[in-house]
Amino acid sequence: MAISVLAPTDVAQTVAQDQPADRTGLALGGPLLDRPGLTMVCLDRSLTVQQANQEFFRRFGGDSAQPCGRPFADLVHPSAQQPLLRKFAGLTEGRRDRFNSEMLAVGHDGQAFTASLSACAVRSSTPDVSAIWVMMTSDGEPVDTDVMPSRKKILSEVDARILEGIAAGVSTVPLAARLFLSRQGVEYHVTCLFRKLRVPNRAALVSRAYSMGVLKVGVWPPKVVEDFVK
Repeated sequence: MAISVLAPTDVAQTVAQDQPADRTGLALGGPLLDRPGLTMVCLDRSLTVQQANQEFFRRFGGDSAQPCGRPFADLVHPSAQQPLLRKFAGLTEGRRDRFNSEMLAVGHDGQAFTASLSACAVRSSTPDVSAIWVMMTSDGEPVDTDVMPSRKKILSEVDARILEGIAAGVSTVPLAARLFLSRQGVEYHVTCLFRKLRVPNRAALVSRAYSMGVLKVGVWPPKVVEDFVK
């Protein structure tokens, strides 16, 4: 079997057809799983890691003896979580059998990197999805951390609420009333946000927050990702 030339989607088909199966119907042993650069993960319906190969632990850290219980969403950069999770929902809800996607992942060192992801639903004796098999390939090149930083608690609770208000188009006076602050207090926090995110104005602040993954994608009213709040 010419593993070295297989794309992620081909790997899924080859594993299912040619390798000994476990309870999910897919192989979890043999040389395929040790291929450098190929991360393979078995998820349950809640998208929690149940089994993984050694490449997974090399990239994302953790204890290979106890891989279970880690949410797959924790491996994805906040800016890319919502769109990717919607695709996974299509698998768990039975609306699709597989999908391919680009993924912005966060490694064990906090560095973001891009990966090509293929996911396929696994069914046992019933029509319901029993597991999801995920394969990721990456050249390992990191994404510029100035553009896509790792998750850091850079905002206070007040900063987060003000950022959400600005992103929703709320002006200073109603924002001050909502947060029981003076107008000057709001302006002070806005200036601090400009400095933290290195932007010159409110429009740039919102754009920067979305590009960093500080604000959730596809959510209204705007909501700050809790990972960034102290």
